[in-house]
Amino acid sequence: MKKIIPIGVLVVVIIGGLGLWQLTKMSTAKKLPAATTNRQVLPITTNPITNTSQKPGLVITTAAVEDNADPATKKAISDRLQISLQNTSSQTMSSLEIYYEMKDIKTGAIEKYYQKLDGLQIAQGETKTVYFDNESGTGHYPENKYSLYRSSQNEVDFTIEVSAQGYKPTTSTAKKSVGTGETAG
Repeated sequence: MKKIIPIGVLVVVIIGGLGLWQLTKMSTAKKLPAATTNRQVLPITTNPITNTSQKPGLVITTAAVEDNADPATKKAISDRLQISLQNTSSQTMSSLEIYYEMKDIKTGAIEKYYQKLDGLQIAQGETKTVYFDNESGTGHYPENKYSLYRSSQNEVDFTIEVSAQGYKPTTSTAKKSVGTGETAG
């Protein structure tokens, strides 16, 4: 006696097979660099950087959150957290990470953020600029578009720490004046 497979079961098996095939296809697709993917950035409660190295070599040469300019063209660009990092050591730096705090001067509200700077390497003697602006491409990283920086009409002060594996973390500050961000025009 032959077994007859109900049509509903056959449909489920076919759909399941197609779904598995699509998942396999997606997992082998070319992945975009981390800086170009849409990642949500949310506030954290404490600084997770644990680097205790005292070896010099990493320097923040500029940190800006308003009146920004493209370092290559010197032309104005929209406000964003923009940090230029210089490697003064004799080795290439990698495994960089950033922690920054924003403080609304009027309300006292504080937000803290942390990100690994995926894909960032800085060769000896090189300076690279990173941007937190939700744009894609090399050196661009996500930001919380609802942060104090973007939503507060008050002055917002930034305290910034950047760490590279094996080197002393470097720090800087930046300030957003009263009002909201500008767009380069």
